[in-house]
Amino acid sequence: MIRLKQMVVGTRLEKPARRFQAFVHRKSELRFTAAELRAQAQAERARREAAHREMLALKPAKLARIRAILKQDLSFECSELNFNFLTDSVRNTHGIVHTDNVSAHHYDEYALALIARHEDGLILDCGCGKRSIYYPNVVNFEVVPYDTTDVVGVGEELPFVDESFDAVLSLNVLEHVKDPFRCAAEIVRVMKPEATLYCVVPFLQPYHAYPHHYFNFTANGARVLFEPRLRVDSQEVISSGLPIWTLIWLLRSWAAGLEGRTLEAFLNMKVRQLVSSGPTDFYEKDFVSALSTEKNFELACTTALFATKPP
Repeated sequence: MIRLKQMVVGTRLEKPARRFQAFVHRKSELRFTAAELRAQAQAERARREAAHREMLALKPAKLARIRAILKQDLSFECSELNFNFLTDSVRNTHGIVHTDNVSAHHYDEYALALIARHEDGLILDCGCGKRSIYYPNVVNFEVVPYDTTDVVGVGEELPFVDESFDAVLSLNVLEHVKDPFRCAAEIVRVMKPEATLYCVVPFLQPYHAYPHHYFNFTANGARVLFEPRLRVDSQEVISSGLPIWTLIWLLRSWAAGLEGRTLEAFLNMKVRQLVSSGPTDFYEKDFVSALSTEKNFELACTTALFATKPP
């Protein structure tokens, strides 16, 4: 019988008689690997420093190449790291605010295949986040000026001339854009004829702001963003989008909003208890009623809006 604790914590509960032995074993393992952990940390720092030096070496030639495809009628600032189109006017129009959140993820096999296919071309990573690997043929476009960002701006106003790119990546970005339809139109505009788009959007994901989260999309909704300007060749649920991600994300986030006995009771529930009853049966349960307003908005099934038209 599966308990929520197994899904959230990722381990079976140890029997009381074995807990002390397990603790001693783990403690000896920690002593044994402390030096190794320090060595790994040093190696990681050295790797990052080397990657940063390599990025700085590639920047000048890459920025010179990007300059040739920039719109000439827009105001921007230029530095040794990026072209910055995020003026005060653009910030105010699109509700851009400062955030300390760092969005960073690795390319999957689909993105890497596109990057390899267009080794001599240009690929736009629209909403790239902070990149651990800096590719000379990928234009890193982002609203945050990370050191790996090449062009700073907003997706609704891409500062590139028409038909500039051989491929475009939009990976878990459009939910954070205030006007995803306008951003989609801009993506299509800067694609060359026969260029490829690889786009990933959330469907059943909790609220996650970088710094804002405006929309989630059904598969039909994702099509509507780009058809008929693009021919949609296929839609898939790739491994990083399987339902198990949604289930574990929801449960872990829910658990993070609970404390003490309420948390333990929640983690020890059986899945059967949840699926055999209707949601209204749980309204008065502590694991439902103890959630904060902020957590309820993060995990909400729906949100309600009430408004009045001014006179």
